[in-house]
This record gives sequence, structure tokens and C-alpha cells, in this order.
Amino acid sequence: MEEKELATKVKRKYTVGPDVDLKREVVRLKDGTRLTNTVAAKMAKDAIKQAVGRPSLTAKSVESPQIKVRVPVKLKKALDKEAKRRGETNSAIVREALEKYLKSA
Repeated sequence: MEEKELATKVKRKYTVGPDVDLKREVVRLKDGTRLTNTVAAKMAKDAIKQAVGRPSLTAKSVESPQIKVRVPVKLKKALDKEAKRRGETNSAIVREALEKYLKSA
């Protein structure tokens, strides 16, 4: 897919400009602090930590496995309706139902 086509389909939150040599050019943060390569590296590391994803259901720093299933439209609509009624996610309801089923098996 061409970049122009992609741009029309995806709204971009940020625009990436040309690279900047932080040793030569002075770039200041909102608080007036100079942006250095060290500060930029720390900011990038912190951003990656925050963008890891949802919290693990298994244990800290352990990825929770995912299960994909296909269901009839009627069942999906019923799940959506129940989730909305309870103020929970579809995933939470499916986990609860699966746990109950496996405990009774």
C-alpha cells in the first residue's frame, strides 16, 4: 500500500520530521531543559515501558496467552449486550464463563 493511500486511511497523531543532530542543534523541552541524546534515549525507554500493553493476567512481566474463537453472530450479540449491561469487557465475561465451565467439568 502506498504511503499516500495509508495516510488517507489512518489519521496520524504525530508527524515525523527529519533527524536532528542533538550534539549540534539545541532543542529545548517544554520546561526549558535541553534535549540531549541521553535525555532522548531515556524518554524513548520510558515510552516503550508505558506502551507494553495490557497488564498480565498471569503474573508480572509474564505475557498472558490469547485464545481466538469463532462464534455465531447471535452469540456475539448476546455477549456484547451482557458486557454492556454489566459494564465489563467481553474478555472478562468469556474468562469467567470458561473458568466456571472447566471447574464443573
